This record gives sequence, C-alpha cells and structure tokens, in this order.
Amino acid sequence: MQKIKKILAISGSTRQSSTNLNLINAIIELSKDAIDIKVFQGLSDIPHFNPDLDNETPPSSVASFRKQLKEADGILICTPEYAMGVPGTLKNAIDWTVSSCEFSHKPVALITASSVGEKGHTSLLETLKIIESNIPDSSQLLISYVQTKVSKDGKITDANTLEQVKELIASLVKSIVEK
Repeated sequence: MQKIKKILAISGSTRQSSTNLNLINAIIELSKDAIDIKVFQGLSDIPHFNPDLDNETPPSSVASFRKQLKEADGILICTPEYAMGVPGTLKNAIDWTVSSCEFSHKPVALITASSVGEKGHTSLLETLKIIESNIPDSSQLLISYVQTKVSKDGKITDANTLEQVKELIASLVKSIVEK
C-alpha cells in the first residue's frame, strides 16, 4: 500500500487524556506503516464563530486550522458525545470552515466514541454531509461504551472494535486514493 502523507486527526474532546485521544493514538500505532497521522492541537484556541470575523483575514487560530485541513489528504474525527450532541468546541471549529469549504469533497472518517453516542454521531454526520465531506458509510463508526474497549495507554482491547477500526481506516485510505 502506498504511504499516504497526511491525515489530520481531530479529537472532539479537549481533555489531555481523553479516551478519544487514546483511540487516535491506538489508530496511529495501528496505521504507522500505511499512513502518517498528525493530531490537531488547538481546538480550544479557536474563538467562538463570528460571521463578522469570517473574512479574508480570520483569527490566526482559524487560519491555522483551515491551512492544516487543506494540506491534509484526509481527516479523521474521533469525538465523544456531550449532552446528546456534538461537543461545542468541535462544532465551533467546523462552523469556521463552512464558508471556506475545507471539508468539501475531503475524505473524512468519523468515529463517535462515547458512553452511548448515537445522537451526537447522527448530528455530526449530518453536519459533515451538509458541508460536502466525502464520508461513505464505511468511514463511519459508533463505538458505544468506549471506555471498556480502549485502554488508557492507547490500545484497542476489544477484538470486534479493533476490526471495525481497521475497516474504517481502510475505507478512509480508499477514499483518499480514489479522490
């Protein structure tokens, strides 16, 4: 398999030791021979979306986020569900890309890893589709009760989840190659 140069991974959790970041680290380890994954740092630094600031010179953190999205061959989003929805910081960051179209036709994989996660997953999936992300069904995964399936040291401990994650990554790579 040809090595893909850039996947930008975004954790929807801002916690430094979140289960979603642990899952991203597990994926980095699993995929290190096939793809290069860079974890986006700075979700908390993006200001509240303000259409008046969404112009040719947006805030520097927004410009940096947009640049990293543009430079990536594909995007991996791994997020919890908060209060039956999308974490506010993640939704806010995505809102900053609506007018600039970084997600448009970009290969994206979405993992919602939470206690349950169904409502947040559905909500974020609809947002990604409306901004024209290339996100086939095989690049979507809901992992309920994730804390019983991913260890704190970044290992996927559940065999079924491990296979599902491998299939999702293969789907993301396929979307990139076919782009």
